[in-house]
Amino acid sequence: MKTLAKWSVNDYHQMIAAGILGDRSVELLAGEIVEMSPQTPIHYNTTKRGANYLKELVADKADVRLRGPITLSSSEAEPDIAIVRLPESAYNERHPQAKDIFWLIEVADTSLQKDLEIKAAIYAEAGIPEYWVMYLGSKNVIVFREPQNGKYLTERTISVGVIIPLAFTDVHVHVEKLFS
Repeated sequence: MKTLAKWSVNDYHQMIAAGILGDRSVELLAGEIVEMSPQTPIHYNTTKRGANYLKELVADKADVRLRGPITLSSSEAEPDIAIVRLPESAYNERHPQAKDIFWLIEVADTSLQKDLEIKAAIYAEAGIPEYWVMYLGSKNVIVFREPQNGKYLTERTISVGVIIPLAFTDVHVHVEKLFS
């Protein structure tokens, strides 16, 4: 049985500063440095359009970040979309942390299993109140809520209609518009 060395967020930052990771597309997940899946054109465009749509909906309420790092206790993930507290300037010296995050979104095609298992566990462990996975294969959104002990207690799959984020009960996110 082999044991993998786990890296801390501080170790990871030192590697980045030293140029060890170079231009590799990686993220720190539960102490492991993991290569990120390459983005297909549909993945990139769906992520970008979804972020733009959400920016319209939560303007002046939250900052919508596209493929930016978030710092958690043993991870520095790069979710496709992060909806975080304002002001944006709060992140000039650090990345958003769990206390700053309203909800996270991953857009999944080839990364579906990682997003549903590994990332869901990491985000739940960090206490992220809400996590969505936009699955390109079936054009539905899997909504996770109620994090507890490294798991989300509720999971709903929504193909049509509206999702009302926990943080903003006056915001209605139309599933179809997220994918268009």
